[in-house]
Amino acid sequence: MLLDPEAASPAHSQVKTEEQIAAEEAWHETEKVWLVHKDGFSLASQLKSQELSLPEGKVRVKLDHDGAVLDVDEDDVEKANAPSCDRLEDLASLVYLNESSVLHTLRQRYGASLLHTYAGPSLLVLSPRGAPAVYSEKVMHMFKGCRREDMAPHIYAVAQTAYRAMLMSRQDQSIILLGSSGSGKTTSCQHLVQYLATITGTSGNKVFSVEKWQALYTLLEAFGNSPTIMNGNATRFSQILSLDFDQAGQVASASIQTMLLEKLRVARRPANEATFNVFYYLLACGDGTLRTELHLNHLAENNVFGIVPLAKPEEKQKAAQQFSKLQTAMKVLGISPDEQKACWLILAAIYHLGAAGATKEAPEEPSEAAEAGRKQFARHEWAQKAAYLLGCSLEELSSSIFKHQHKGGTMQRSTSFRQGPEESGLGDGPKLSALECLEGMASGLYSELFTLLVSLVNRALKSSQHSLCSMMIVDTPGFQNPELGGSARGASFEELCHNYAQDRLQRLFHERTFVQELERYKEENIELAFDDLEPAADDSVAVVDQASHQSLVRSLARTDEARGLLWLLEEEALVPGATEDALLERLFSYYGPQEGDKKGQSPLLRSSKTRHFLLGHSHGTNWVEYNVAGWLSYTKQNPATQNAPRLLQDSQKKIISNLFLGRAGSATVLSGSIAGLEGGSQLALRRATSMRKTFTTGMAAVKKKSLCIQIKLQVDALIDTIKKSKLHFVYCFLPVAEGWAGEPRSASSRRVSSSSELDLPSGDHCEAGLLQLDVPLLRAQLRGSRLLDAMRMYRQGYPDHMVFSEFRRRFDVLAPHLTKKHGRNYIVVDERRAVEELLESLDLEKSSCCLGLSRVFFRAGTLARLEEQRDEQTSRNLTLFQAACRGYLARQQFKKKKIQDLAIRCVQKNIKKNKGVKDWPWWKLFTTVRPLIEVQLSEEQIRSRDEEIQQLRSKLEKVEKERNELRLSSDRLESRISELTSELTDERNTGESASQLLDAETAERLRAEKEMKELQTQYDALKKQMEVMEVEVMEARLIRAAEINGEVDDDDAGGEWRLKYERAVREVDFTKKRLQQEFEDKLEVEQQNKRQLERRLGDLQADSDESQRALQQLKKKCQRLTAELQDTKLHLEGQQVRNHELEKKQRRFDSELSQAHEEAQREKLQREKLQREKDMLLAEAFSLKQQLEEKDMDITGFTQKVISLEAELQDISSQESKDEASLAKVKKQLRDLEAKVKDQEEELDEQAGTIQMLEQAKLRLEMEMERMRQTHSKEMESRDEEVEEARQSCQKKLKQMEVQLEEEYEDKQKVLREKRELESKLTTLSDQVSQRDFESEKRLRKDLKRTKALLADAQIMLDHLKNNAPSKREIAQLKNQLEESEFTCAAAVKARKAMEVEIEDLHLQIDDIAKAKTALEEQLSRLQREKNEIQNRLEEDQEDMNELMKKHKAAVAQASRDLAQMNDLQAQLEEANKEKQELQEKLQALQSQVEFLEQSMVDKSLVSRQEAKIRELETRLEFERTQVKRLESLASRLKENMEKLTEERDQRIAAENREKEQNKRLQRQLRDTKEEMGELARKEAEASRKKHELEMDLESLEAANQSLQADLKLAFKRIGDLQAAIEDEMESDENEDLINSEGDSDVDSELEDRVDGVKSWLSKNKGPSKAASEDGSLKSSSPTSYWKSLAPDRSDEEHDPVDSTSRPRHSHSSLSDSDTEAKPTETNA
Repeated sequence: MLLDPEAASPAHSQVKTEEQIAAEEAWHETEKVWLVHKDGFSLASQLKSQELSLPEGKVRVKLDHDGAVLDVDEDDVEKANAPSCDRLEDLASLVYLNESSVLHTLRQRYGASLLHTYAGPSLLVLSPRGAPAVYSEKVMHMFKGCRREDMAPHIYAVAQTAYRAMLMSRQDQSIILLGSSGSGKTTSCQHLVQYLATITGTSGNKVFSVEKWQALYTLLEAFGNSPTIMNGNATRFSQILSLDFDQAGQVASASIQTMLLEKLRVARRPANEATFNVFYYLLACGDGTLRTELHLNHLAENNVFGIVPLAKPEEKQKAAQQFSKLQTAMKVLGISPDEQKACWLILAAIYHLGAAGATKEAPEEPSEAAEAGRKQFARHEWAQKAAYLLGCSLEELSSSIFKHQHKGGTMQRSTSFRQGPEESGLGDGPKLSALECLEGMASGLYSELFTLLVSLVNRALKSSQHSLCSMMIVDTPGFQNPELGGSARGASFEELCHNYAQDRLQRLFHERTFVQELERYKEENIELAFDDLEPAADDSVAVVDQASHQSLVRSLARTDEARGLLWLLEEEALVPGATEDALLERLFSYYGPQEGDKKGQSPLLRSSKTRHFLLGHSHGTNWVEYNVAGWLSYTKQNPATQNAPRLLQDSQKKIISNLFLGRAGSATVLSGSIAGLEGGSQLALRRATSMRKTFTTGMAAVKKKSLCIQIKLQVDALIDTIKKSKLHFVYCFLPVAEGWAGEPRSASSRRVSSSSELDLPSGDHCEAGLLQLDVPLLRAQLRGSRLLDAMRMYRQGYPDHMVFSEFRRRFDVLAPHLTKKHGRNYIVVDERRAVEELLESLDLEKSSCCLGLSRVFFRAGTLARLEEQRDEQTSRNLTLFQAACRGYLARQQFKKKKIQDLAIRCVQKNIKKNKGVKDWPWWKLFTTVRPLIEVQLSEEQIRSRDEEIQQLRSKLEKVEKERNELRLSSDRLESRISELTSELTDERNTGESASQLLDAETAERLRAEKEMKELQTQYDALKKQMEVMEVEVMEARLIRAAEINGEVDDDDAGGEWRLKYERAVREVDFTKKRLQQEFEDKLEVEQQNKRQLERRLGDLQADSDESQRALQQLKKKCQRLTAELQDTKLHLEGQQVRNHELEKKQRRFDSELSQAHEEAQREKLQREKLQREKDMLLAEAFSLKQQLEEKDMDITGFTQKVISLEAELQDISSQESKDEASLAKVKKQLRDLEAKVKDQEEELDEQAGTIQMLEQAKLRLEMEMERMRQTHSKEMESRDEEVEEARQSCQKKLKQMEVQLEEEYEDKQKVLREKRELESKLTTLSDQVSQRDFESEKRLRKDLKRTKALLADAQIMLDHLKNNAPSKREIAQLKNQLEESEFTCAAAVKARKAMEVEIEDLHLQIDDIAKAKTALEEQLSRLQREKNEIQNRLEEDQEDMNELMKKHKAAVAQASRDLAQMNDLQAQLEEANKEKQELQEKLQALQSQVEFLEQSMVDKSLVSRQEAKIRELETRLEFERTQVKRLESLASRLKENMEKLTEERDQRIAAENREKEQNKRLQRQLRDTKEEMGELARKEAEASRKKHELEMDLESLEAANQSLQADLKLAFKRIGDLQAAIEDEMESDENEDLINSEGDSDVDSELEDRVDGVKSWLSKNKGPSKAASEDGSLKSSSPTSYWKSLAPDRSDEEHDPVDSTSRPRHSHSSLSDSDTEAKPTETNA
């Protein structure tokens, strides 16, 4: 195994020897640099510039390999790193980060077979030269469970990092492989999948085992790979392999989606390239039966598709082995033999179609029938074989390929919203040759077969298990450049599509690495100076896929709006007679180099070859030449390709038709583009829905049928699918540019290199590793990938970031003092402040972290160090926790052992008791009968339990069955819901697309209408202008004709005019010449100025170019210096971090040293203490030794005494014979003593039994007391908790009530204020109403009086008129007075209406007051209800307190009972003490007897037994004393518990008193509220009383109004009668007036006086009427009524001309009077 040695020995990489340090110092002193030249770079030493005189921008270097001294540009020199950095694992860790240093590190690692290198967050892989040993299962297990910081750079490390991130964050992960074709992307993808399948494992059903993934890649390699000029086994499709993981981190299901398949490679491919591998495997098949069935025993000599068998025997043998391996892989994936056979049939049919070929067309047959006849197979026997294998007739096959007849419903195209010209307007379809039709059928058959295989693979990998998150691995064909492979041909359209996909993925890398990071810094207010950021590779992408704003509108019009190549191809395919040359011209007009552009700015360049163009990929570092010949025919719809699915579905072979008919109804392929959309899990359905949404949203819904736009949509679907996950990028680089033959070449001449490349002589200056790499090629790949900028961003920025709360929760374990300070469960108010405190306690370097608005950001590596510290702290905490747990378990085990010991003693005692009672007959009877009763009971219980078990088992089976049914139904419903959801989204998106299309068409129509109107207006203007000019021409012609006629008529006049005309002509000629001369002079001056300006412009352009070059050089120099400054700054920060770490270590060492000193001091004191204790022990040992000697002396004395006693006993025994009588007496005494001893023994046994019983009772009491104490403490705790909860709930309720009372008080104050305002308004309104009523009544009374006076005057006037005929003037005056009275009446009516409106407003205000009153009543009732509820709760709390008191009293009673038991035990102990004293007295008596017996020569053994019994009794007494002490201590503890209980009871009573006081306060507040509500009710009653009074006033006013209205009506009636009478009198007395007018002057004078009096009264009456009109009560128009009243007078005057002429004075006076009367009325109006 070859891994990085630095990873294996990190300690050696950190600890440097003195020789290494000295070598590094010498290296830095010599200022080593890299000199960049055309072939690579060389190591040199930069000479000091102070001693040299060099021009600006030049430096002098000395090459290390030959010692040559050169003067080079500053831009060609880059700083070199120390030799210790030659094999660094991470390129971002280089001190000086530049291209040469990166390439040197890669070269050194590649020379040491270290293929993988970290490039910041990404991984860089160099394609290996063979099969290295770093990919093995042993290496996999080395990476298992590791973090990224602990792993060497490897492809397994990327998989482990993504897997660990997925498990920690539960977020989807994606691994994207980028690079050129042949760089090892597919191999790396296989290693990734192998690692995940091996390490993570699968769930129980083995969904994705190692055997399955190997079979999967065998199948995909056979059907999707082919040899190319750049790679011997190149992948020809893009794929997304998705692994879905469950909760445990195991693979639950898997799926694969494929896109961008080169299906046309089956029939047509570039020169010197082969078709897919599976055809060669099939042709080399060794199974004779299969070959016979497929008609492959005799192969065709030539094949139009170029499918020929392999020529070399070893290649044939290898292909046969691969075919067997392929069959085995298909079997592993669950593909049945029939399904395999269907695949072989389709492949063999494609081969036979190529062997059949097609005829060439004859151009002289234009008719359709002739066309159908000439398109046919060239060799029908091979076509017959193909038709047989496909299960159809030769006619059906020929019709499907050449005639394009759509049969059945399967080939009907879906109705689009707006069909293009290729669908409806241009006939039946594009005119294709027979060979193109044949190629279309072959590509369609292979595309359907490939899609079927992907579906079968997904069927084998899917599972219905629940999946939590997924990991996606994206593998696409790399950059295709035939020039790197040694071919002079242009790249094809398929290679353009693959390059376009790579550019899109590169742009995604740019967005994630640069754009999103900078946006995040901007959002979080993080200042980061990164100015030299270049834009993304959007130019080459825009050249391919840029869409126009009118992309939804299908039209043949060519607009000037720029659009990409795919859109141009679609448009040109619609135009009849379009060519590739026109396509290129349009493309270069949009994206080609313009006149003002500089070299290299345009991504598109012209080629020297026809129908070729150059496109710069990867930021212009990879220029590919494309050949557009035949691209238009590729983009057109081929009907044969569309007929291929129908042909397979209608096949007569069931094994083929069943496969493809089953797929016809399911959406396994998206618009013929993306395969593998089967949904086996929720995550797979989600991915399929995302891809469908891409194809059915906006422009895609309309353009998804287009073959060109499908390319863009497929890549969009790929990007949209992986964009929602966390991305991990892996860059695969080509170390050398190898062709298919394996010969290394130099890089392309168009590859971008440094600004001024040096041509150094190739010598031995290159190191050994340099020969292994193509440095210019590697530099171009490095520049195109933008990895250098990404690493700078990674170094300068803050790549690691976490949310404040997450960081605090994760790393607060590193600051235990903060946790102790705040507590574990404290609530954080300010997360930012908490994180600042945590960072201060962690003592991090200030430059290594930065706080944003919502996140904390870290430099690279800081978070990894914190994670390591956290792991160490967590391990320490776990160790302490384990120690505490083990200690607790040991203590529990010890307690258990003690209890077991007590139980054993109890069992032993019970056994002893059982031995005493086992012979009792009643006990034997009991033991005999008891089991019989239990047997009966046990049998019944067993029976009932069996029945219950059966019932439960049946229920369980039923529930399990229902659960399975529900699961199946839920799965079906979920799948149905997903299908309906996808259909609904498709329909919705289609509708949106239709609406967008309609909007676009509407906008287009409106624009056209607007342009039409503008053109119409212009046309009208031009038409008018033309008419005017025609009129002028006609006038000129008429004038000319008139002049000619005038010359004929009058010669003299003509001569004069002719002279004038000639003079005018001469003046015009002279003027023309003068103007021509002036124009020529001005033109010459302008030309001179133009030449001067051109010269100046050329000079300025040259100066501008020079300044631009200088600016570019300065910019590059600035970038280089900035990069060096940043490198130095980062190096300085690294040194500061290192110094900070050293300071921390120094502080830690100082603290440890001080602790060691303190420990040494404590040890010294301990040693002195131990020495003193040793001296004391020695003294005690000496004293004990002396005591031991004294004891020895005592023992010798006792032995002597024993010897003397034995001698005496022998003497006594010798005297026995002499004294038998005395012996019998002694024996009798001995028997008596033995009897007494037996009695005493029995008494002692009884005492021992009673003592043992007392001990057992005491133990039981102790256990019972302990249990009661525990239960009591638990009850007390629960009661405390209940009381605390009740107290908190009461406090909450009290707070709520206080808040409610405050709100009620505020509402009450508000209502009172509103009430006061309403009362004030009512008083003001009542005053106004009373005042207005009084004034209006007074005014009406005055008007009534005036009206009555007027009526009286009118009556007098009528009487007078009856007697004397009145005049017209007086009648008019009376009518005016009548009008004025009507005006006053109308004013009165309007005043009445205004009063009614005001009364209605008062009514509304009174209603509002009533509503407010009801609201207050409701609020009062709500408060009352809440009061009742609170009282109920208080009563419940009181009941709870009573229950608690009862329990407390019960506990006190229990404690008193326990005390009584303790007193009883004490009494028993006292009795035992008395018995002990008695026993002691008996013992003393026995001792005395023993002494007597000894004196009387009793047996010594009996005495020894008595002494042993005495010692046993003494030990028992000691045991009783200890038990008494224990009971006394227990009693003291019980007393303390009682005191605590009394204290708690007092606290409870105090809390109850506080709650009672709180209740009293609440009741007082409620009483105050009730009083306030009563006061409000009183005020409301008073308001209602005032309202009633106002209503009474209003009723009285209404009555007065009604009376006034009656009076007015009467007055109106009288006025009407008066008017009628006046008119009658006027009609009856007209003639009498004429007769008596001269003789009655006296009467007239009297009448005039009377009329004057009426006028004076009217003049006085004008004042109040005018005032009434000003008040707004008079709104009617008086002039109209006045002229109405004058109408009959005028009519009378017209009827009576004599009267009008006879009395002119009176009529004039009456008119004048009427005029004077009309003026004030007009002003009043």
